[in-house]
Amino acid sequence: MENVRYSPKRLAEIFGVTPKQISDALGRRDGLGPRDLPALRKAFKQAAAPFPFRRQLFLNFKGGTGKTSLSTSYAYRLAERGYRVLVVDLDSQGHATRCLGEEGASFPRTLYDVLVRKVPLSQVVIETKMPGLNLVPSNLAMSTVDLALMPLAGREFKLRNAMRDVEKDYDFVVMDAPPSFGLLNLNALMAAQDLITPVLADFLSYDGLRLLFETVQGLEDDLSHQLENIFVCVNAYNQTFRIAREAVDALREHYAEYLLDGIVRQCTKFAQASSEGCPIFGFDPDSKGAEDIEAMQQEVLGKVRARLSGRGGATRSAR
Repeated sequence: MENVRYSPKRLAEIFGVTPKQISDALGRRDGLGPRDLPALRKAFKQAAAPFPFRRQLFLNFKGGTGKTSLSTSYAYRLAERGYRVLVVDLDSQGHATRCLGEEGASFPRTLYDVLVRKVPLSQVVIETKMPGLNLVPSNLAMSTVDLALMPLAGREFKLRNAMRDVEKDYDFVVMDAPPSFGLLNLNALMAAQDLITPVLADFLSYDGLRLLFETVQGLEDDLSHQLENIFVCVNAYNQTFRIAREAVDALREHYAEYLLDGIVRQCTKFAQASSEGCPIFGFDPDSKGAEDIEAMQQEVLGKVRARLSGRGGATRSAR
């Protein structure tokens, strides 16, 4: 994300002002980047809308659904809005870490040290190039975490307990999980309030969804943990394929309660952005991929807020 640059027009869109007001507030028109966002929030006296603290997990047991591109872009956009966001990379391949412009191998500590060696989570967190967006990085040291957790007491609750160390510092914790079933992902599910499951518009996605919903049901039955919200998001959709249209129709029939209205269309910009170590909003905010994730995020936040309002949930302001 080191090379992310904003135009006055883009910043004007974010803050709802004119490009001239952006230039006047910063005293320049060129070389604008993420580091200018806090100064603009102060200049325009804009803070993120109050929102209840959320722990949100991006997970699908089927690989290749594009969840890392979605989760990192989702988190980046939250930070653009002024929220304090922590991304937790649970995958030993460190893809979320790379998508946020960091190299996992350069960090001596990962979540492994937190869950197994009892290092406070706050000591593993690093800052990214986007103000307000922090990261728990991952690398190959995470590959043995399931085995290391096996003999530990309370092994299913390690991540949820560790997060108590940092919850006061953030408005959102966004977890990016590997496509596997094990103790680490069980920890992530036990820590999450909201589950966001990206799926492809193909019938193989049903296997991953079926296993995931069986696991969620097991959490309710065996560990008395109930996710507050489950969202299924169709990703990389190409409406020109008949099989894709049929798959979406089937998802609407069988998962209507969970399926988001918004669909993220197939977009080559995601791959290009990942190769640059940058979420889609920093790479090409005018792309259809950015447009679709914006709509998806608004839908998710709207549904969460509506459900919490219905039961009197409290909100807190982003600082």
